[in-house]
Amino acid sequence: MHNIPSLIQDLAVILVSAGIATLLFKKLKQPLVLGYIMAGVIISPNLPLTMSVVDSEDIKVWSDIGVMFLLFALGLDFSFKKILKMGMAPIIAAITIVFSMMSLGIIVAKVFGWSEMNGLFLAGMLAMSSTTIIYKAFDDLGLRQQQFSSLVMSVLILEDILAIVLMVVLTTIAKGDSGGDGQMLQSLLSIVYFLVLWFVAGLFFIPTFLQKTRRLVNDEVLLIVSLALCCAMAVFASMVGFSSAFGSFVMGSILAETVEAKKIEKLITPVKNFFGAIFFVGVGMLVDIGVVMEQWLPILVITLAIILGQSLFGTFGFMLSGQPLKTAMRCGFSMAQIGEFSFIIASLGLALGVVSDFMYPVVVTVSVITTFLTPYMIRGAVPVYNVVEHHLPKVWISRINKISDIAPSNGNRSESYWRALLRDMAVNTLIYTVISSAVMMIMLTFVGEFIGGLIPQPWANLLCAVLTVVCIAPFLRAMVMKKNRSDEFKALWISSRHNRAPLVFTIIVRVVIALSYIFYVFNSLFQFSHAIMIVIAISILLSIIFSRRMKLNSIRLERLFIQNLRSKDFASRRSGKKRPLFEGHLLDRNIHISELELPQDSLWAGKSLRELNLGHRFGIHVSSIQRGRLHINIPSASDLLLPGDVFRVIGNDEQLTQVNIAMQSELQPEELETIDHEMQLRRFLIGGASQFLGKSLIECGLKDKYNCMLVGLEEDEETLTQIPPTYVFDKGDILWVVGEKADVRRLADEI
Repeated sequence: MHNIPSLIQDLAVILVSAGIATLLFKKLKQPLVLGYIMAGVIISPNLPLTMSVVDSEDIKVWSDIGVMFLLFALGLDFSFKKILKMGMAPIIAAITIVFSMMSLGIIVAKVFGWSEMNGLFLAGMLAMSSTTIIYKAFDDLGLRQQQFSSLVMSVLILEDILAIVLMVVLTTIAKGDSGGDGQMLQSLLSIVYFLVLWFVAGLFFIPTFLQKTRRLVNDEVLLIVSLALCCAMAVFASMVGFSSAFGSFVMGSILAETVEAKKIEKLITPVKNFFGAIFFVGVGMLVDIGVVMEQWLPILVITLAIILGQSLFGTFGFMLSGQPLKTAMRCGFSMAQIGEFSFIIASLGLALGVVSDFMYPVVVTVSVITTFLTPYMIRGAVPVYNVVEHHLPKVWISRINKISDIAPSNGNRSESYWRALLRDMAVNTLIYTVISSAVMMIMLTFVGEFIGGLIPQPWANLLCAVLTVVCIAPFLRAMVMKKNRSDEFKALWISSRHNRAPLVFTIIVRVVIALSYIFYVFNSLFQFSHAIMIVIAISILLSIIFSRRMKLNSIRLERLFIQNLRSKDFASRRSGKKRPLFEGHLLDRNIHISELELPQDSLWAGKSLRELNLGHRFGIHVSSIQRGRLHINIPSASDLLLPGDVFRVIGNDEQLTQVNIAMQSELQPEELETIDHEMQLRRFLIGGASQFLGKSLIECGLKDKYNCMLVGLEEDEETLTQIPPTYVFDKGDILWVVGEKADVRRLADEI
């Protein structure tokens, strides 16, 4: 055993320190992330008096894997459809907060005279609040059921997306020696291109693959397949110039749209927690106490910048999104910390060699301080609002709160039709353009070379051109024909003659884009004149448009994509888990729906809604009960609540908080003494002096008096007979009884 590899020795040190830290910080009711970081500080090579890791490079590899799985899990909790349904309010708030905090970070860096790259990376670190820490704080404070918490989580999801984009942009800036704004634009376009390509291709193949193999997939297989997809996308993202973390996030967001998303998320949680712990311990290992002591002033200034900046800019951002002042302050104050994405951005800067060594310990120290202060900031929002309300004129408060009542004008019906039509056309054109480009690139590069090795020219080029056009034909047809017969198109065409020319122009633009693809294919493979190429392209496009088979193929592919995209919604509707349609209307009246899960040891378990009387006690309404695959809508007073039930309740923030606190507190009391509940099976003989002699099974009170159960009456050495409750015991009867040890012992003393 003396030849244990250093990797295993280091892993033992990390896990032992992390285990002790989790127990301690759990006892102190602090976020476990802080415990991991402190464990890393203690075992860091910067503290020679404690046991330290041997090979930091191995731990760095494990930390990179931890980042990959953390972002994979984050992607599983993310949904593109969820973002689209949020509307503009959280987008306005997120952009305002991120832009303001990044500007503040650059200003702080300039004040201390740091380099431009240090300022850019510091700006990225300060702009990203911690989803994990805020979620945990809301859970610990019992605030997850309140309306403002859902607003915060919506903005945090958008911030996570912006963080992914920011990482790619910062990487481009750090690596680029020249190019300036052009290189930046190219990087952003590359992000959009690959996001669209991977998301669309993933939704074409992955849900179908999981559906076809569903009978073969158990929990173990699903875990391996999910991690394989995650790692494969991470490798592919690295091959095309992005980070592995970016690829992991994209694969997580694709799997988030599948029916198995929740199951996958549950399965990978232990893996994510394991590697995540290593990552955060690795974060702490990079903290140099000496540097922290030297940089105490920047740490103090950055901490104050985060607390004051997020409080002010966060409040302002949520006010711009239409929230009243009190709600906006509660949201803004909740986001006054930095966390995992700040560490990832700092690690990226160190890996690229563009930030100073002191930046990492400074950021980690600031994160520890702000994380510790997070619960106090959340609690302090309402008292601060009361002070502000007391000192500000009531007219100002009234005008600020009226911002939330101002709804954007929808304009006339024609403008609404134009917006909807142009939006859908733009999205369709973008998607089909990206797919056609990817297919064309694959066909001309890989398939073309393969065909060229089999048959001579020019037949090889001709076959490659035909196959390429056939592969992209369904997408080109959909690009040109989609939305030409939609309700919006027809309404605009009929409503005014002035609309017809612009509508025809939208068709012409899409036709030109489709023709350019066909023209490019033939122009790449043949040396004809441009006039001949244009004629060939027009002829092929017309045949594609008027081909019935091509129309059916295009519709079939689109239906497959829509079916996969909505498979999760369809499954939610069938199981009754889809959020009700009237929830949005309730939000306008400060009443909303929240989900509660009944704890396993709850005193409410086994009681009917009539007995619990939740409406009278808390003023809430139970709208549904989810029990496995059973869904009870509008439950009656006689319906029971059982352990593990997920039930939806309707009420305001205060009511929902009260019912959640009551549910979490009304639990079975813990046994202060150690009680042996082991069950025992024992044989009893009815003797002449037995109290059971001449009595029936009912009269003996075996169950009511002794809390035991009769298994059967022994007929011979191999047979037990079930007896009716009216059976009268006789001398020589042999009983087999089961019960807890203490009850069986008490029965033996009295039988």
